Amino acid sequence: MNNERQPLYMVIQEHFKRLITTGQLAKDDKIPTEKELMEEFHVSRITVANALTQLAKDGWIYRIPGRGSFVQGKSMPQPVSLYQDQPEVSELEPNVISAESYQPLTTNRRRMIGFLIPSLEDYFALRLIQGINSILDESGYYLAIVLTKDNKDREKEAILELIHKGAEGLIIFPIDAETYNEEILALKIRNYPFVLIDRNLPGVETHVVSSDNFLGTQLAVSHLWDLGHRDIAIVTDSPLSTTTVEGRIAGYMEALKQKNALINPAFILTEFRIDYKKGVDDQHPLYRYVRNKLATAYITLNAKLGLHIAAIAQRLELNVPDELSILTFDDPYSGEGETSAFTHVAQSEIEIGRQAAEILIGLLDSDGESDGKYHKIILQPKLVVGKSTGLLKK
Repeated sequence: MNNERQPLYMVIQEHFKRLITTGQLAKDDKIPTEKELMEEFHVSRITVANALTQLAKDGWIYRIPGRGSFVQGKSMPQPVSLYQDQPEVSELEPNVISAESYQPLTTNRRRMIGFLIPSLEDYFALRLIQGINSILDESGYYLAIVLTKDNKDREKEAILELIHKGAEGLIIFPIDAETYNEEILALKIRNYPFVLIDRNLPGVETHVVSSDNFLGTQLAVSHLWDLGHRDIAIVTDSPLSTTTVEGRIAGYMEALKQKNALINPAFILTEFRIDYKKGVDDQHPLYRYVRNKLATAYITLNAKLGLHIAAIAQRLELNVPDELSILTFDDPYSGEGETSAFTHVAQSEIEIGRQAAEILIGLLDSDGESDGKYHKIILQPKLVVGKSTGLLKK
């Protein structure tokens, strides 16, 4: 095969697809580390990460934080099977993982807690689950996960389904569309125990644990500004209006105001969607934006989008970070490497999960009766400097 014109991350993907297809790599075989692949293919960590992320998304491999990447079997692994103390799970119906398949390994039956989340496509979600399970492991509860796919109707159905199946409480990562999901509001009216994570419902008092999104983008802008960047774009492909996105954009604008910089609406990129299955599309508006070098630095509001912009830069032969800096919310990788490949805003996802589980168990242990106050915990984000941002080259 002639790979001269093929992007390097695709060369790596094809290499492993060939090894898996021909049986040279079998199910559950561990594949080399990112560092080993960098040395083998003479590429950057970002290139390797792009390849592994797409292989995982396409179902060729699965990745376990702290352990590495492994060859996938014929079916995708279910999220909870990443934790050894949980049995295998099966789907109750599309996007709903069966609670009945979560039987404990002890003779005493544990009680169910439901977790609703839009998707499980990155390490942010997996780290949330890790934090939740770290608390549930020491309790009489186990976790059932529902994927709501950023769909309001699915979110509503999932809430009802979990309650019907016996969930005694819920941890909800809401899709947070322009209007509230009335089923979440109904939970509050009925005093049903639940905790929101990452996003709150403005004007509605609930238990919530999240990161400070406003501060997160302020940290991001300040870092890039100190590196000499002035044309800083903020980018999101979120399909819905969310308080998370709004808070981050507000923090971005406030940071620029504090620098006495004009806010250029052309640098706030929100009106687009990306089909990640198609890979880099040279007709996409974001591709043209990067190609025309309209910004020298990008803040992406999720990790997957940061990887996508890195792939665009690679296609355009733009060096990251010498010609283009990329800063993401959340680490796109497991954090196994010595140095993070991407500069990112770390949101303490494990701690968010832990504190949400602690609040919910506290409500359940007190039969939903607390001190009458709602817990609103806002964790402080941290900037982790990696290799994807650098001084502006003039």
